[in-house]
Amino acid sequence: MVAFWHFYTPGKDIVIQNPGADNRPEGMERTIDDVVIGEFFMRFAESTSTLTGQWTAFRGGDSRNIAQTNSRFDFSQDFQVVWRVETGEGYAAPVIFNGMVYLLDYDERLTSDMLRVFDLETGQELWRRWYRMPLRRNHGFSRTVPAVDEQFIVTIGPMGHVMVCNRITGELIWTLDMQKQFGTEIPHWYTGQCPRIVDNQVILVPAGTETLMIGVDIETGEIVWQTPNTLGYRMSHSSVMPMTLRGKRTFVYMALGGIVGVSGEGPDKGTLLWNVPWPPSVIAPSPVQLSSDRLLITAGYGAGGGIIQVNYTNGRWSAEMVDRWRPNEGLASEQQTPILLDNMIITIPPNDAGGIRRKVVAYSLDNFRRVLWESEIDERFGLGPYIVIGNYLFAFRDDGELFTYRIEQRSLTLMRRQRIMRGRDAWGPMAYADGFLILGCDSTIYTLRIAAD
Repeated sequence: MVAFWHFYTPGKDIVIQNPGADNRPEGMERTIDDVVIGEFFMRFAESTSTLTGQWTAFRGGDSRNIAQTNSRFDFSQDFQVVWRVETGEGYAAPVIFNGMVYLLDYDERLTSDMLRVFDLETGQELWRRWYRMPLRRNHGFSRTVPAVDEQFIVTIGPMGHVMVCNRITGELIWTLDMQKQFGTEIPHWYTGQCPRIVDNQVILVPAGTETLMIGVDIETGEIVWQTPNTLGYRMSHSSVMPMTLRGKRTFVYMALGGIVGVSGEGPDKGTLLWNVPWPPSVIAPSPVQLSSDRLLITAGYGAGGGIIQVNYTNGRWSAEMVDRWRPNEGLASEQQTPILLDNMIITIPPNDAGGIRRKVVAYSLDNFRRVLWESEIDERFGLGPYIVIGNYLFAFRDDGELFTYRIEQRSLTLMRRQRIMRGRDAWGPMAYADGFLILGCDSTIYTLRIAAD
């Protein structure tokens, strides 16, 4: 992403550190094999925020993509754009922790993958840590969401480089190269997998030659457990989702080749519990838990959707596909992960879904082949993101127009539509905290003040 370098001149207080520098002249070309993850650091300012809101991972801390809030929204006027920042081409999205915004970026001029940190209220850049990594544009560069907790910020770069820093100071804690260490095959269009932090461990899916999934101690970088890749599954653009299935914490991942459930607790932690083969060659959405023993899967390029039933009988785990449909037959999604809200699933169907293509639609949990409600004929969103905040659905059309709806069980009421930008490919997920909504297109991030109180 094109950085502040083009319009921001740091002051004299900048501190430059080069941990791990290899004494090469600055600006010298690097190759992929020369990557030194996190080697450069710059600080611009200290955080003075007193905010306490959090959006800590892809789809939020609970993976539901729903923000609970008592804030009031004023739909009589446009939401205020309080700050924006130009970025390099990509579809990465931020996380938020106590007034600090963390975002992956790619600077083409410096051929560098960057973690950039901003003040939520003002947009002032606080610090950045980056490393040289030559890439060619492949429909953008960065496309992942970090994970953050009280102490650490975790990122996965376009080529599977994992970086863990102190979330306040930017100190580099540890790094991991999934290609070099595990033989990971990076998907076409670069890495789309987002990390998770669970019980002081970073959950990653290298899907390498021998290792499928790992749990890494977030403080030390030590690999605590690993799941053998006996199935030969490969990394997709989907992200691992923590679920509790039949009373068992389970890490569920939609790999290229099939869906797996890995034990997330107890003496068998890291053990492959079950798997269901599934053939799509491109998978972007993540699985959605529907109940204590069922989950929803979707993918684009004609894959449609299906239901997986998880079973535990006589001490043995198993899973099976109990229903499946094409995109023009039932609930489907190509890029964004559907939202489970109360007793319905909200999604944006792909182009091959017939008359409801690219609309916002909802299905009852009782019937994934019959639409419960849908947006109007001129309210279509392409591959744009959507998020539930309070009782409202915020849907961002991929050309840069924001729609806000009041959600009811049997209807969807448009409250306001607002042109944020004349953009393209506004695909990155949205993030919300403390009354601020962060969204963007492929080259600009915007922060809106949406709460009226």
